[in-house]
Amino acid sequence: MSKKAVVIGAGPAGLTAAYEFLTRADEGPEPVVPQVFEGSSDIGGISKTVNFKGNRIDIGGHRFFSKSDTVMEWWLNILPPEKTGGETFTLKYQGKSRPFEGDADGVDPETTDDVMLVRSRLSRIYYLRSFFNYPITLEWSTMKNLGLWRLTKIGFSYIRARLIPLKEVSLEEFYINRFGRELYDTFFKSYTEKVWGVPVSDIEPDWGAQRVKGLSISKTLAHAVKKTFSRNKPKDIAQKDVETSLIESFLYPKLGPGYLWEKVAERVEEKGGSIAMEHSVVGLHADGNRIVAADVRDNKTGELSRVEGDYFISTMPVKDLIASIQDVDVPSNVSDVAAALPYRDFITVGLVVKKLSIPGAVDRDGVAGRVPDNWIYIQEPDVLVGRLQVFNNWSPYMVNDPDTVWVGMEYFVQEGDHLWNMADDDLIAFGVSELAKIGIIDQADFLEGTVLRVEKTYPAYFGAYRRFDEVRSFVDGFENLFLVGRNGMHRYNNQDHSMLTAIEAVNNILTGRTDKSNIWDVNVEQEYHEEKSE
Repeated sequence: MSKKAVVIGAGPAGLTAAYEFLTRADEGPEPVVPQVFEGSSDIGGISKTVNFKGNRIDIGGHRFFSKSDTVMEWWLNILPPEKTGGETFTLKYQGKSRPFEGDADGVDPETTDDVMLVRSRLSRIYYLRSFFNYPITLEWSTMKNLGLWRLTKIGFSYIRARLIPLKEVSLEEFYINRFGRELYDTFFKSYTEKVWGVPVSDIEPDWGAQRVKGLSISKTLAHAVKKTFSRNKPKDIAQKDVETSLIESFLYPKLGPGYLWEKVAERVEEKGGSIAMEHSVVGLHADGNRIVAADVRDNKTGELSRVEGDYFISTMPVKDLIASIQDVDVPSNVSDVAAALPYRDFITVGLVVKKLSIPGAVDRDGVAGRVPDNWIYIQEPDVLVGRLQVFNNWSPYMVNDPDTVWVGMEYFVQEGDHLWNMADDDLIAFGVSELAKIGIIDQADFLEGTVLRVEKTYPAYFGAYRRFDEVRSFVDGFENLFLVGRNGMHRYNNQDHSMLTAIEAVNNILTGRTDKSNIWDVNVEQEYHEEKSE
């Protein structure tokens, strides 16, 4: 005898749940067989990898590191790490520290695509037509670019913030308390508003607790000192004692994150699960405090079918989930809050260029006309682009022609706004002109480009989100319905934490646990738990 789990969505959370059911079949009273329904034609959700003429796009960038031992082993079980020329890394998981000898334990990326590359992280801020380290460090280049007067104001502002902290009623106070008002005004305010499209004072401080965590000037300085005195020590890819924004090394699939999730999908089907692509769950039927069936639409034919199940795991946007529930009365306050939950949408403009035109730019190998960065945060107020990815530095295998530079311009938008509705060719031309305007490329060096639009990329922490607890209370009342993942929980999770929510949901099902607080307690790091301000 076996039970059936209907899994909505084939992103990291949905596929993790499906894979966990199949690999842990002997842990519960009976096996649970997953049936996954994915509305799109792509595996991986926003962790998919899009191929444009051999150039691969990673949507938003996905560094593979985690402070969760479970997740680190999970990833490496799917894709082993590469040979590293004899360099030793220390992998920490399952409560143990294990040295990893790159040549003895690794695989050669030249002979297989099933491999994790070991990558160095570098992100910088581009502001005042100059580069600043991200996070900000008090190095000579920083002080030179900021100037003595601005630097002095930053110092006194930070001291004031530490001595007289503000009550944190919004994200604005959260930032000021950790960095001081002057540094906040210089590096945080305009970029945050570019990302979210609303004043920082309108955003709940929960977002800071989720994404910025304990990072502050003092943590940044402490990290710099520690780094200085530990340059010759073996690297720890898990980096459990490092704030996420300070991570220096990470694992990365040779062909992008989507490749890993495609391999997971293959294993799910090999082990007896099923994945139906281009099939959307459009209705959920309830009987008392249980969900008993789902209405599934074949997006190719429009045909509807009813799929019964014992458990339902949802990664679909919360507003769509609530709207889909049938056969029970959804309280008006719950439906109103869910319908009004805000999201931020995302556009990547991929550009293939001959070279970058930033004066003095060289990459990690000393090649001119390139930069060593994974991300460049564009703080310039005279352009709309928010961030720039350099895919060459995520993985050289993601670039079709190694003599070109493959970049992704990231725009944070609202579905239906003027950028979202702009024709692809016009948007590519607009992106080229923006990078040329701020001195990153010469328009004559542009070769070709593409546009990728993604809806509901970022669940937002303002507006109706303030009443999200009302929605959570309602859905938690269905004993066999489990919300997991970023959109499934309306929480700005990293990839590994989306996976952990799915693992906790499977744990509950296999052990018969009815309380779902452990799922909601998974936060940005295992040791950090989000507590909404009352």
